[in-house]
Amino acid sequence: MDDIDTIALLQDAMRRRLYEYVAAQGREVARNEAAEAVGVGRTLAAFHLDKLAEAGLLEVASRRLTGRSGPGAGRPAKVYRRAAAERGVSVPPRDYRTVAGLLAEVADAAGLDMEAQDAARRLGRTLRGAGGSCGDLDAVREVLAARGYEPVVEGEGAEAVLRMRNCPFHVVAERFPPLVCGMNLAMMEGLVEGSEGVGVRMDPRPGWCCVAADHSKNNRD
Repeated sequence: MDDIDTIALLQDAMRRRLYEYVAAQGREVARNEAAEAVGVGRTLAAFHLDKLAEAGLLEVASRRLTGRSGPGAGRPAKVYRRAAAERGVSVPPRDYRTVAGLLAEVADAAGLDMEAQDAARRLGRTLRGAGGSCGDLDAVREVLAARGYEPVVEGEGAEAVLRMRNCPFHVVAERFPPLVCGMNLAMMEGLVEGSEGVGVRMDPRPGWCCVAADHSKNNRD
């Protein structure tokens, strides 16, 4: 199944809701949980989840949800999580990924990390708009959500940390992590520049964006 046929599966409203719910959890989701979340029966949810898995949009595994093993532990249940493989469609066909990879290769070989970070920082300043610096985590989350970072807040109050479940530049970042992660950090520095309430820092976590945002030290003192 090619990418356009795969993405077309999400045209079904129920299927899309199930996919979006599973993707948003960042973990394995059982059929019962997914069905309850979107308000349908387990059988119907299972049908759509399996269709998404067959198309490669979800990964499927089997787990005993009771946490027990051995006799009486129950049968393993299917669980789903978003697939790591990327899908994309451009009409007419475009190949920006190859260009991005080539430019990153040149920048990395030429040692242009600082120049790339300066450009990313300028981008961050433009993303915050006419209202000035993003002064709180909610404002940062709104901007990053629109850019595809899938931000989530962990913790509460002064201990809250904003982490990004998705890196929009994942393919290039895998090849050139210092370059791309440095650009990500610089972009977010530009986004919060001038703010006394939000700071950003490197906080790499497997499968997540390498940058996190939290309440700055000045705001906690």
